[in-house]
Amino acid sequence: MTAQNSPTPPPGEPGLSYEAARAELMEVVAKLESGGASLAESMTLWERGEALAAMCQYWLDDAAARIEAARAVAADE
Repeated sequence: MTAQNSPTPPPGEPGLSYEAARAELMEVVAKLESGGASLAESMTLWERGEALAAMCQYWLDDAAARIEAARAVAADE
């Protein structure tokens, strides 16, 4: 993948790849599931998890759109 083909990440996290966002999201979920966090910390973790999940969805949606575009080009050939 070249820099020209790379999508721009969502605002607020310009350098976070899908893999990095997914890994951090898994850490957030593990912390929340452990149950050891205070309510305030749990809310902060939950908010971060929501942002990371949205970022992962962004990357997945972009990948799906690129696959569909490639299929459309292949169908036209």
